[in-house]
Amino acid sequence: MVPIFGWGPHSILSPVGILGEPIVLRAHTCPAAVRPGEEQGWPGAQPPTWLLRACLTPQSKHSHSTGLEELAWKKTPSHHTDLEQRLRAEKGKSRSRKPRWATDIISMPQYNKLIVGTGRCELQLYELANLEPYCQIGSLEAIPLKLDYCFLDSDQCLILYGDDQRRAEYDQTVFRIHKGVKAFFFCRRKNLLLTGGLDQIIRVWNPHLPGKPTGLLRSHTAPVIYIHLSSEDNKIFSVSTDNTVKIWDLETHSCLFTASSRASGIQGTLAACLYLPGPRALCVAADTVALLHLRMRSAPEPHLALSHQEPVVCCGYNSAFRHVVSCSEASIVKVWDFETGRQLSEFLGAHGNAGITCLTFDSSRRRLVTGGRDGCLKIWSYNNGHCLHTLKHDEKQSEVCDCTYMEVNQNKCIIAVGWDRRINVYFDAPCDFHHFWKPQPHWQDDLNNGHKEDILCVAQCPPFLLATSSYDGEIIIWNVVSGHVYCKLNTPSPSDGPNHREGPDPSVSRLAFLKTRAARLDSVAASLVANGPGGSVTFWRLFGGAGLIANFTPSREKAQVSSIAVTTEDALAYLADQQGFVHVCDIKEYGLQGPELQPPKKVTFWRAHVSMVTCLELIEEENILLSSSLDHTVRLWSMDGAYVGTFGQSSPWDIFTPASWGHPRVPYEILTDPRSTPAHSVLEGDAPPGCTVGREEQDQVMEEETCTEPERTSSLRTPEGSILEVEMKEDIHRWCALDHGRLLPAQSKPYQQVPEPAWPSIYQTLRCHEIACLSAPGEKPDLSIIGSEMSEVNFLMQEREGSGAAQKEHGSRGTFLV
Repeated sequence: MVPIFGWGPHSILSPVGILGEPIVLRAHTCPAAVRPGEEQGWPGAQPPTWLLRACLTPQSKHSHSTGLEELAWKKTPSHHTDLEQRLRAEKGKSRSRKPRWATDIISMPQYNKLIVGTGRCELQLYELANLEPYCQIGSLEAIPLKLDYCFLDSDQCLILYGDDQRRAEYDQTVFRIHKGVKAFFFCRRKNLLLTGGLDQIIRVWNPHLPGKPTGLLRSHTAPVIYIHLSSEDNKIFSVSTDNTVKIWDLETHSCLFTASSRASGIQGTLAACLYLPGPRALCVAADTVALLHLRMRSAPEPHLALSHQEPVVCCGYNSAFRHVVSCSEASIVKVWDFETGRQLSEFLGAHGNAGITCLTFDSSRRRLVTGGRDGCLKIWSYNNGHCLHTLKHDEKQSEVCDCTYMEVNQNKCIIAVGWDRRINVYFDAPCDFHHFWKPQPHWQDDLNNGHKEDILCVAQCPPFLLATSSYDGEIIIWNVVSGHVYCKLNTPSPSDGPNHREGPDPSVSRLAFLKTRAARLDSVAASLVANGPGGSVTFWRLFGGAGLIANFTPSREKAQVSSIAVTTEDALAYLADQQGFVHVCDIKEYGLQGPELQPPKKVTFWRAHVSMVTCLELIEEENILLSSSLDHTVRLWSMDGAYVGTFGQSSPWDIFTPASWGHPRVPYEILTDPRSTPAHSVLEGDAPPGCTVGREEQDQVMEEETCTEPERTSSLRTPEGSILEVEMKEDIHRWCALDHGRLLPAQSKPYQQVPEPAWPSIYQTLRCHEIACLSAPGEKPDLSIIGSEMSEVNFLMQEREGSGAAQKEHGSRGTFLV
């Protein structure tokens, strides 16, 4: 049965009837326009006389048909006398007929008729009012594969059909295309021909130049089956067999937008497409009929898009289901679709009234493990929010700060650390159906030589290394197989400054193994990265004598580093701080040959949140960075800092289509936050556009250049030179002690510009002399007594500055100020 859709007052493409004969619909075209002066809808105009005379009743259709020649010359067949009376007398009667394959269907709105082309080389006409057979046109030379209809006047209309049997004998233009054509469109207004086919390429042709296309549009990953050119918008619409819709710019031939089947909701096999220029929408028929409206991207949301109503403490990516899971301090767990940003599910009160502090997944990625302030670990089937097991380590309900899932000698276990200052190991036994699980006995080395303060972080490096850090800055590397301490690391504490009278926080809350180096047991290179006090980041050597390799501060404001993520090959380190900034450092060669005195090269940095970043995770197969923050948001970024979106925003994104991302926009609250503007080096004039070197590096270079100035002038030291040198050093210190956001006027110019040659330096060494007698006012002083010394001074100045002949003449006059 084939549903026939019409325009209703309250719905779009709602079914108004069903054909009484089973046929198969292949495609349909847009109905012809209504005549001027006629009302919209299904007008009741009478059919032309020649068509009425050529009609057959349902009973006589089986044995009689109207030939093409008779219809063309408007002749009434002799055996069709008094056909109109027989049609009215026998109207409503019908009989069963064999099914026919319908090749195309089109409406005649001026006559309330429907034309159907069938696989039996005939055209069937139906009444639109009751969908009963009206007449048929047979004796066609071939199967009508495509139909079209044109209304001329009240007694004339034109029905066109096309087949694959024979071409026209007049002049023809042949376009030879590899793998053939599945769809084409000709725009008379633009005089352009568009073709698409199995090779997934859309070609733009000049109809008079068939030898070579004028443009190639490459982006589809499946055969193209529909093309339309909107001359009003200069846009090209295309649809492929994988239900992907693309919009192209006609002038630049660039892809403006891509809507995958998942984003648009189109499911099933594509049957037909039609572009409606009035509403500027693309109608796509598959399992459902979808109307895709073309509209410009909406303006940025003026309000804050939130993922949670409470601060987000942790998040994680599940590669098996392509989900993102986030947890808040209110013990709420939310599951998000990674590809679109839509929320899939949530469950409340995961740990009762206690907040969630950490999460991890098991090795199969089918179960979620969360830790809370109630001292419990819980294992969830996070798809339905069902709690499978509860893990308790003591009766004191000491807070769990971090947890990880690890496999040791084919034994799977969950390792948790927290305020009890012990390492709790729970074996994951699928055969244990008890709801409550207890940890294994503590390692003896943990009881005797373990942490003396609360443990804040745990990190693993298969197959046997485990690292833990505590509030007092101590880092312990464990052998998980034996349970013994491998080595201990003590984080250096910076000296107290005026802003830290009570001393900085010594805690180490983030650890990350450089696993490629640790797997080689490299005795020289750094194998562990940790945060430290005063916003520092430390690199540690673990083998061949544990020790500190490097210590640097990535943030200008010395904000505490709150999260660390390292790429698989240990090439880049992503460092997030408490002010919401993400710093990317190149560590591929950093710390490989021993201690480093300089910080690693900073690749880029950007502000991801307006508050502390609580979690960073790299999704390298998609080149995406996942971040969460205390500002109630969970966001996706490209690995170079392009903004994708915030989970929970009103408009979804398509992770495979960068055009649907938020970039180049940034979140509204970051744009308006006062701290965002001065942190960017380009806005402050520290570097040219595109240069992402940190401000601290440029300040260091400026200070070094300024401090080398006394060395270049030390060769002119005199008895009085020591006094001048002291004054110069005091001035230099005053200049260097200025606010870091301010530069010297001569150095506020672009980074690559070189000062003009022969520009005088700030300081010059001059020899001062006491004059025994002074001339009367208005008289020229006698300088003959120091003329010889003057020439010596001028000679040295000329040699240093490389002055020309004019400066020599000026210097011979001995003019200077005392």
